[in-house]
Amino acid sequence: QVQLVESGGGLVQAGGSLRLSCAASGPTFSNYRMGWFRQAPGKEREFVAHITRNGGTTDYVDSVKGRFTISRDNAKNTVYLQMNGLKSEDTAVYYCARFRGGSYYSPNSYDYWGQGTQVTVAS
Repeated sequence: QVQLVESGGGLVQAGGSLRLSCAASGPTFSNYRMGWFRQAPGKEREFVAHITRNGGTTDYVDSVKGRFTISRDNAKNTVYLQMNGLKSEDTAVYYCARFRGGSYYSPNSYDYWGQGTQVTVAS
């Protein structure tokens, strides 16, 4: 069974940085594209970033382009989200997920999810 465990969230001042990690169980991590989503209170889960199997191609929601960077280390079965220049509107629970097919912008295209890690940005 696949398990995804996020870490690295917390409280940070606006303009600050955090690095989220998502550790995956199982020997086939490198076979899957991965994504990060976030969900703020009262809002739908929102696509944040996506990375291909070898990390060669990434994509981001427009609101985080130039501030967030997704990366992965297949030797460590881990995907990361480096978040710089944080804004109050980035406050949300952040989730990593394993892509199974379809549009990678849609949460329905992912089959395994972590439990989430809270990111709070104080203005």
